[in-house]
Amino acid sequence: MPLAPDQETEVANARVNLKVTSRPTVPAMEEILHLPFFVLDHGFVRVVDYMGDDAAIVQAARVSYGMGTKSVRDDEGLINYLMRHRHTTPFEMCEIKLHVKLPIFVARQWIRHRTANVNEYSGRYSILDREFYVPEPDVLAAQSKKNRQGRDEVVSAKEAREVLTILKEDVDRSYDHYLVMLNEGEGSRKNRLGIARELARMNLSLNFYTQWYWKIDLHNLLHFLSLRADPHAQYEIRAYAEIMLREIVRRWMPIVYDTFLNHRLNAVTFSEREQTVLARMLGGEAVEQTTSGLNPAEWREFEQKIAKVREQPER
Repeated sequence: MPLAPDQETEVANARVNLKVTSRPTVPAMEEILHLPFFVLDHGFVRVVDYMGDDAAIVQAARVSYGMGTKSVRDDEGLINYLMRHRHTTPFEMCEIKLHVKLPIFVARQWIRHRTANVNEYSGRYSILDREFYVPEPDVLAAQSKKNRQGRDEVVSAKEAREVLTILKEDVDRSYDHYLVMLNEGEGSRKNRLGIARELARMNLSLNFYTQWYWKIDLHNLLHFLSLRADPHAQYEIRAYAEIMLREIVRRWMPIVYDTFLNHRLNAVTFSEREQTVLARMLGGEAVEQTTSGLNPAEWREFEQKIAKVREQPER
C-alpha cells in the first residue's frame, strides 16, 4: 500500500483543482505533479511543488554576469558553461518539494545531506503502519571484502530464504509488540499497557517505512544525486536517486539534466598524481601500481576510472 487512501484522495483533488498562475511552469512537470513514482516494495517519490525551469537559471546568471554573457549565444551554452566551471548560485534559484516514503535506514543516510528543509511523519503523534522493506533476493549480498560499507556477491538462494525468513519474523513480532504497548489491536486490551506512542515506537526496526516532505534547491539536489545515483551508492538509496534523476529532473530541467550527466555523473576527474601516471602511459611507458606513486587503494580507483572511460559509448 504505497499510497494511503487519504493520500490518494489528496492526489486526486490536487489533480482536479488546477490553479491558474502567472509564474513559469514546465508542462512535463505539470503532467506528473502530485503523482507517485513507486520505489522498492512500499516506497514512492512524488513532486508536491517546484519553482523555476532551465530559463530561470539563465535569467539568474545574466543578472549576476551582466554584459559578460553576450559571448554565450544560447541558454544551453550558458548552462553548460555554468556547470562546467562549477558556478553554483544560478542553480540555487530553483527549488523542488518532494513527498518521499522510504525505509528508516535509508532516511538516516538521506538526512546526512543537511542542505534541505525536512518535515518527517511523526511517530509521536500517529500510529505507524505495518509496512517494512523486504529486499528482493537478488539484492541480498555478502559484505564486501574490500569495502567496509559495500556489498559483494549475491548470497545463495538458500541463504536468501533464511535471511528473508528472519527479517519477516522479526518485523512481525516487533510490530505486534508495538501494538500491544499502544494497547491497540487484537489481544492488547488484557495487557492494559497503553504507553505513549513516542515510547512504543522504539522497538521498531530500521526497515520500517517513514515519510517526509523534502524541499531543496537545484544545486544541492544535483550534489545529492551525484553521490546517491552513483553506482557505488547503496542500492536502496540509489533506487530513489535514479527515479528522481531520470523521472523528475529530466522532465523539470532537460538542459540541466543533459549537462549534469555530461559534466558530473558520467564524467571522470583525475587527481594530480593520476594525471602524471596518465602522461607516462600516453608516452608509451608501462606503468604498474608499484611504479606509479599511487597506493593500492588509489591505484584501484585509478583503474576503475580508466575502465569507465573505456566503457563510454561512442557518440
